[in-house]
Amino acid sequence: MVLNIAEISRAIQKNMAEYEEKINFEETGHVLSIRDGVVLAYGLNNVKAGELVEFENNVKGMVLNMDANSTSIVLFSDDYAVKEGDVIKRTEKFVTVPVGMELLGRVVNPLGEPIDGLGSILTKEELPIERPAPGIIERRSVYEPLHTGTKVVDALIPIGRGQRELLVGDRKTGKTTITIDAIINQAECNKTGKINDKIFCIYVAIAQKASTIAKIVEILRKTGALEYTIVVAIPPSSPAPLQYIAPYAGCTMAEYFRDNGMHALVVYDDLSKHAVAYRQMSLLLRRPPGREAYPGDIFFVHSRLLERAAKMSDEKGGGSLTALPIVETQAGDISAYIPTNLISITDGQIFLESELFNKGIRPAVNIGMSVSRVGSAAQKKAMKKVAGTIKLDLAQAREMESFAQFASDLDVQTRTLLRRGACLVELLKQNKNTPMSPAKQVVAIFVGVQGYLDNILINLIKNFETDIIETMISSYPEILQKIDFSGDLNKEAIDTLHKVAKSIAQRYQSKSAMKEKEA
Repeated sequence: MVLNIAEISRAIQKNMAEYEEKINFEETGHVLSIRDGVVLAYGLNNVKAGELVEFENNVKGMVLNMDANSTSIVLFSDDYAVKEGDVIKRTEKFVTVPVGMELLGRVVNPLGEPIDGLGSILTKEELPIERPAPGIIERRSVYEPLHTGTKVVDALIPIGRGQRELLVGDRKTGKTTITIDAIINQAECNKTGKINDKIFCIYVAIAQKASTIAKIVEILRKTGALEYTIVVAIPPSSPAPLQYIAPYAGCTMAEYFRDNGMHALVVYDDLSKHAVAYRQMSLLLRRPPGREAYPGDIFFVHSRLLERAAKMSDEKGGGSLTALPIVETQAGDISAYIPTNLISITDGQIFLESELFNKGIRPAVNIGMSVSRVGSAAQKKAMKKVAGTIKLDLAQAREMESFAQFASDLDVQTRTLLRRGACLVELLKQNKNTPMSPAKQVVAIFVGVQGYLDNILINLIKNFETDIIETMISSYPEILQKIDFSGDLNKEAIDTLHKVAKSIAQRYQSKSAMKEKEA
C-alpha cells in the first residue's frame, strides 16, 4: 500500500479544523484577593480597560487597573458573593445599557435593569456607556430654545437645545426643583408636536435617597411627565462603581434619541456625589490622589460626559441632547474644586443662593452670578422684546440696595429704581411644579418691564399677574397661541397687551390706594 503524503496532510488539517470549531476558547482568570468591592485577579492577560467581566453566581464587574502581573476589577454588586479562587470570565465587550423607546416611563438602575416592579423591559438595542462625543463637523450651533417653564430662567438665563447649563448651589436651595419643572414643562410640547419635535427626558439620580426618588417619580407620574421620561436611580447604599457609571448610562440612553433625529434632555443629580463615588473607587484602586484626594483625571471624567451634549447638524439628523448637571456647594463656595471644574466645562451656570431662598425668593436664582453663554441665541423673539431691560433693572436695583440702606433720604429716581426692582423680584417668584408656557411668561414679564406694577402693593402683584393671564386666555387666546407657535410679538399684540394691562393696573392701583389709607 502506497501512502500519499498530500492526502494524509489534508486529512489531518481537516480533522484539526473540525476539532478547533468544537473547542470554546474562553480566556479566564482567577480571584487573587478581594477587599472593599475591588477584586485583584490574575490570568486575564488580554483583557481591556473598561471591559465587562463575569464571576460565578452571575456577579459582574468592570476592569479598571491593569498591572504587569494582575488586574483590578470593581464589582457592580456586594462582594460577599465573590471569594478567593473564583473563576472570572471575559465577555470581550464593554459595559452596555439597553436603549430605546421601551425604557420610557420606567425606573431603572445604571445597568438598565428595572427597579420599579413593573416587569422586565424588552429592548432591541444596546449601546456602550462610554462613547466618543460628536466632532465639531457633526454639530451645529445652538438655535432652538428649550423652555424650562421657570420665568427667571427662560427670561434671563435662557437655555437652548444642545446646551450644557450647570445648576450650582447649596443643598435645599431648589436645584432639583428647576430641573423637574423643566421635565414637566415638556408635556405641552410633547402633546402637540411630531415625534421629531418632542423632547424625551432622562433623570439620573446619583446617590439620592430612595424616598426622594419615589417622591420625584410620583410627581412625574401625576403630571403626566413620566410617560416621556426615563429615571435612572441608584441609592447611596449601592456600590461606588454603580454610582460612577450612572450618568454615563443615562447619557447613552439620551443619545439614542439624539442620534435618531429626536431631542433629549438629561439631568445629572448630582455630579458632586458622582465625584465622591469616583474618588472612593480610585482610592480603593490605589491610584495616586490629587487635590482634596480626588484623582488627577476627575476633570476628564466629567468633561468626557458633558461633551456628549450637542446639537447635531442636519446631515446627522438634526437631533439634540441638552444636559442640566447639578453640583452642590458648601456655604455658597463656587470656587471649590468640583464646582470650578464643572463651570469651566459647561456653557453657563444658574447659581441658587441660600440667602435668597431663606428670604422667600423662590426660585432663589442669583441673577448677577448666573449666565447663559449660548441660550440668548435660542431665545424666542417675543421674550427678547419684552425682557430686554429686566436683567439691567434687577442688577441696578440690587446694587442700589446696598447703598440705600445707609441713606436716610432718597431722591425720586432712586426710589423708583428700588421700587421697580422689588416689583420684578416679586413677579419672578414662582411656586414649584407649576411651569408656565412661553406665552404666559411673555405676558407676565411685559407688565413688569413696562412699569404697570410700579404703583401696586407688593402683596397684590401675584394677583395682578394671575388676572392679566386669565384675561388674555379668555378674551385674546389667539395672541397667546401665536406667541407659543411663532415665538414673535407683533405691534397688534403689543397694543392689546398695553390696553389690557392698563385697564387691570387702574383697578389694582385703586385697591393699593385704599389699603394704604387703611394702614
